[in-house]
Amino acid sequence: MDKQTEFVLRTIEERDIRFVRLWFTDVLGMLKSVAIAPAELEGAFEEGIGFDGSAVQGFARVSESDMIARPDSSTFQVLPWRGETLGVARMFCDIQLPDGSPSYADPRYVLKRTLEKAANMGFTFYTHPEIEFYLFKQKFKSGFRPVPVDDVGYFDHAPHGGGQDFRRTAITMLESMGISVEFSHHEGGPGQQEIDLRYADALTTADNIMTFRLVVKEVALEQGLQASFMPKPFEEYPGSGMHTHMSLFEGDRNAFYEAGKELQLSNVGRSFIAGLLRYAPEITAVTNQWVNSYKRLAGGHEAPSYVCWGSNNRSALVRVPMYKPHKGNSARVEYRALDSACNPYLAFAMLLSAGLKGIEEDLPLPPGAEDDVWSLSPGERKAMGLEPLPTSLNRAIQAMERSELAAETLGEHVFDFFLRNKRAEWDEYARIVTEYERKKYLPVL
Repeated sequence: MDKQTEFVLRTIEERDIRFVRLWFTDVLGMLKSVAIAPAELEGAFEEGIGFDGSAVQGFARVSESDMIARPDSSTFQVLPWRGETLGVARMFCDIQLPDGSPSYADPRYVLKRTLEKAANMGFTFYTHPEIEFYLFKQKFKSGFRPVPVDDVGYFDHAPHGGGQDFRRTAITMLESMGISVEFSHHEGGPGQQEIDLRYADALTTADNIMTFRLVVKEVALEQGLQASFMPKPFEEYPGSGMHTHMSLFEGDRNAFYEAGKELQLSNVGRSFIAGLLRYAPEITAVTNQWVNSYKRLAGGHEAPSYVCWGSNNRSALVRVPMYKPHKGNSARVEYRALDSACNPYLAFAMLLSAGLKGIEEDLPLPPGAEDDVWSLSPGERKAMGLEPLPTSLNRAIQAMERSELAAETLGEHVFDFFLRNKRAEWDEYARIVTEYERKKYLPVL
């Protein structure tokens, strides 16, 4: 038994933890959970917990349903909202087949496999997400417009504002679970909040995002509010994205930094961006997997709609932030299309895989776009060679269907299930879409 496992078992006994929740996600990024008694935990570490994989979205067919959830002791944390007495803890799990091999359907394994490829190339992948969401005064009611918790805007400090009180409570909970928060503030829409997590390796970040979404919803419920990570809940206000900063490190050295180069950006960083641009259409199917996602991407408010990059341009898909241009370890690229409702494991796997492909193939970086892409005429965008992102989930699915990169990164099982599920979702939407939505968001079905 390793030291971390011993620490977990000792902590559970010392803190009187009565339930241990084992977490994992399905292919669509929905959090799953099973609670076990502390007495069963040592056995779970050794043998895992069996469950019916055919009952989980995208995991297995009925004829091959037996699966095992094996807890990762490094992810152990006590859930602060459950109280100090009769406590509850959680751990993320790796999903395995009965023979002990990794499950082909586990999104966490998809990311681990891609991180291993990066490691074989000498890289460690770090990510830093800026997570946006809306707070509403009450639960959604069908046919009624949700009411935001406040009516202020970007960086506004509202006296007695429900948003800032909410953020303080949520951040306190996150940090008590070992999830470091860098910034928090009010975003551009009424009731819209942003909380930015500190840089961490991509697997830890993905685990933290799943925890973050649950913490935010738990705190909202405690305060009589409702939190929503829906990409575009209002037509006239900004959508909720998850702009993600990324960097590759070779040991302690940031591989994206090279002093004296334009933007201090190394050839590795340039090829990484070129890979993101080359494979942007199929990436979008995963980073923006919902029909509603494309209402955000087509809705303006600094949401990217065209495949381009820039150094100081928030209308670009990929941005090279210049906050600290001479601090090598701060060199990074920002991908701006992600929703805060995506599956972070699959999204990070696709982004990393595309960037690594750019490095492997030494793809050239096209000229940057420093103008507001939204303000350009169609002719100007065409002259610059700017291709649009997919205009709908249907278009993203078509790009993904043709993509060898997506099939290789996700694996055959996840790739096939994801496409089937998204195709069914699109077909249902296309059947009931209103004429107004069709004209505004879907110029081509």
